[in-house]
Amino acid sequence: MNFTPTIGLEIHAELKTKTKMFCSCLNDPLEKHPNINVCPICLGHPGTLPVANKEAIGHVLRLGAALGAELADESRFDRKNYFYPDLPKGYQISQYPHPLVKAGILELPSGKKVRITRVHLEEDAARSVHDDKNKTTLVDFNRAGVPLMELVTEPDMSSDKEAGEFAQELQLILRYLGISDADMEKGQMRVEANISVSADSKLGTKVEVKNINSFRAVEKAIRYEMERQSKLLENGKKVKQETRGWNDTEEKTVGQRSKEEAHDYRYFPEPDLPPMKLSEVPEFSPEVLKAELPELPSQKRARFRKEYGVDGEKLEIFIRDKALSEFFEQAVSEAEKWAGEVEPKKIIELSVNYITSDLSGLLKEKKLPIAEIKTTPENFGELMKMTALGEISSRGAKDILRLMLETGEDPSEIAERDGFLQTSDAGALEEIVKNVIAQNSKAAEDYKKGKEASLQFLVGQAMREAKSRKIGANPQTLKEFFLRLLG
Repeated sequence: MNFTPTIGLEIHAELKTKTKMFCSCLNDPLEKHPNINVCPICLGHPGTLPVANKEAIGHVLRLGAALGAELADESRFDRKNYFYPDLPKGYQISQYPHPLVKAGILELPSGKKVRITRVHLEEDAARSVHDDKNKTTLVDFNRAGVPLMELVTEPDMSSDKEAGEFAQELQLILRYLGISDADMEKGQMRVEANISVSADSKLGTKVEVKNINSFRAVEKAIRYEMERQSKLLENGKKVKQETRGWNDTEEKTVGQRSKEEAHDYRYFPEPDLPPMKLSEVPEFSPEVLKAELPELPSQKRARFRKEYGVDGEKLEIFIRDKALSEFFEQAVSEAEKWAGEVEPKKIIELSVNYITSDLSGLLKEKKLPIAEIKTTPENFGELMKMTALGEISSRGAKDILRLMLETGEDPSEIAERDGFLQTSDAGALEEIVKNVIAQNSKAAEDYKKGKEASLQFLVGQAMREAKSRKIGANPQTLKEFFLRLLG
């Protein structure tokens, strides 16, 4: 029997603000000392009064504008009541019937459009620290009260791949907007999946899966749950509506509790915070918010395809790393100024290839972000110009790039000092080729007998000798000399 999966996501992201959601405590996710950024308000002391963080509200409205969503004219906060050790007040200040944002669309790179039900604002809970050795659990309240955005989708996805693609695209949008780092490994973005399977047009029983802490886990958890529910239905059993957790070690979901409904939380309007008349705040008007939006990932994809002819995985490398794409555009601009008679298309192709392979590989090797390297886009552009004009070989460009990252020197200085500049002195190159043939007579004879690998060996030896003399040599030019001299 074939079953159709239906998937919706709930995604939380911690927002980048100077202070917490309802107090003036520092919002510092990197603070390692427990219970430093706390005060009577975020610790839930009786008699304290919250004040809403305007910056956090603006962040959520900006996301709504980026999603083409309906922005609230008026909104308010509600109390979501439940007891848990990491919730100091015994309730969470959240939003329920009047969210800041609703009815948006996020279009995936694959073209799939996913409807956004709502985006609302709430405060994060504290962090429980489990000490298995001493069998104790401690609570760090630094995170309590941190602004937390929750985005809820319609059940528009039908595969684990689509859900993973959605989570990654949302992370990119949050980063492009500068409202959240959304690092899943650091807990700054958390994904919960609602999954059901059905054999007909009716929706199946929904199961919520929590504790998903990576994009890979998003796909694995959903795939596991689809298979688990399908097997139950195939065997004539019912799927129980419940909340399950993803066990990353065992790669399976495990039952946690029955699924809560809205009435279980006894939502009611937050009495300590008045309703917000957002239309009275000039910078929160939809027109202003849309006008201030940066270029979004989908727009950048379209522009890079059109302007630079880049697509596929190479395009996604640029889209995923905004700073790398900016480096690329600056480098291309500089190289085109200098390259003269070289076609701009050649400069672009070289820059795309060297950045997405060689430069990205060196950054990964050195564990450095592009912002921290010593090489400037101008220097990289000069390297591409030298490569395009044949002043240095492809091999030479790779070697020079490594030295540029280590020293910050200009490529022309390195090329001249270390003998990477390719000579046009035919006499010098012919002399090197004759010496190599004389010193490697067996390889020369082997080539004459039909062994093509011997020719490559000879060219390599010639390149080596040229480098030792600090003469830049083009391997194709050397090869032509060998072919002529060896008949």
